[in-house]
Amino acid sequence: MPDLFEHAGSEEARREAPLADRMRPRTLEEFVGQEHLVGPGKFLRQIYESGKLPSLIFWGPPGSGKTTLAKMLTRNSKAHFMSFSAVLSGVAELRKAIEEAEKRRNLHGQRTVLFVDEIHRWNKAQQDAFLPHVESGRLILIGATTQNPSFEVIPALLSRCRVCVLNFLKEEDIAKILAHAAADRERGLFAGEEPLEVEEAAITYLARVADGDGRRALNALELAASLARAKTAGKLTEAEAEEALTSGSLLYDKAGEEHYNLISAFIKSLRGSDPDAAMYWMVRMLESGEDPLFILRRMVIFAAEDIGNADPNALQVAVAAQQAFSFVGLPEGRIPLAQAVTYLASAPKSNASYAALGQVTELVRQTGSLPVPDHLRNPVTGLMKALGYGRDYKYPHEFPGHFVRENYLPEKLCGKIFYEPSEQGEEIKIKARLSRWREGTKEEEKDDKKKRSDPENTKK
Repeated sequence: MPDLFEHAGSEEARREAPLADRMRPRTLEEFVGQEHLVGPGKFLRQIYESGKLPSLIFWGPPGSGKTTLAKMLTRNSKAHFMSFSAVLSGVAELRKAIEEAEKRRNLHGQRTVLFVDEIHRWNKAQQDAFLPHVESGRLILIGATTQNPSFEVIPALLSRCRVCVLNFLKEEDIAKILAHAAADRERGLFAGEEPLEVEEAAITYLARVADGDGRRALNALELAASLARAKTAGKLTEAEAEEALTSGSLLYDKAGEEHYNLISAFIKSLRGSDPDAAMYWMVRMLESGEDPLFILRRMVIFAAEDIGNADPNALQVAVAAQQAFSFVGLPEGRIPLAQAVTYLASAPKSNASYAALGQVTELVRQTGSLPVPDHLRNPVTGLMKALGYGRDYKYPHEFPGHFVRENYLPEKLCGKIFYEPSEQGEEIKIKARLSRWREGTKEEEKDDKKKRSDPENTKK
């Protein structure tokens, strides 16, 4: 009799479980999506069919099937499944789990899979504590993470696990999952209840806006069904689907890889002079909760690094946008941000100033502290004047065109050129001006050399 009560209790618990949990695939044949891993002849399909399970790390976005795959592979390998939260558990709980796994192996000869959800939240001490047990084969590790494991998992542990990259579920995959949940009378949306008519438009809408997250789509479908029942209309329409699934939950982690991916796409779009793409990536970041001041700081850097003197106004526009945003705030502050994005993307580009900075920095590190030429030194004392500080310095404003040939570099670097203006925007004018000055300097240097080599001048 106790077994009957236990069975009845488990059945009740199963019916009361969320739809996403009830509809979790039990076999690989029921699994939808990730064909690059579970399709015929693919890596996880081979593991599933062989029943031999190595340590794995599943890296992918929320709702892509990481936990489901871990449970299916464990069940098929006849290992014991233990779930372990990296958020809620520490080294003490980890040691207890390892002890239980050791007892199970000694008593029943059964291996244990320790599934670590959000493994990226494990600190180094926890990972170090787990490493010997993975290394010896006493435990099989399956970690799940939304973050790049190469940043979050210690190399020694990472080298002993196969990393499987899961993708966002495709829209058609989510639509298939939702349709199956609406039709399955045993575990699905209407298990044990009078079914509603589910309009195809509702399924299509949820699949489109679920952001590749199967669990989110199923949760929204379940809520939409509750809303439809409350209206006693006997039909689940697109209106209930829209009400159930609100916006504002785009995938983003301001401390993780997606943060760097989006800002990289944004900067590359600006550099590539594509205002449409730059605007898209900016809005993606803002809608995902990125700090607008972070975006603005990167735009100020970009204006100087990638536009420079091709359009000197670009830096002013970027700084003005930062000041305007700080003054106005959200939501109106997005408007000057958008203006700056389109200006920077559409401006002529030159990295000549930035390139010159790199060259000079490298040269300074190589040549060290070269002395300042005497004529450029400031003679603030009598001794300094006696030593020749400032002697023969030529004041440019006393010469035609406010320019005079002079050497402003250390003697060892005389004639060195670092800044080479581009043929873009305002730098065309700068290049022409510098060319006139530099060419004039070269001609005067030739004259000086000629005079010095002339015997008559030498006599004088």
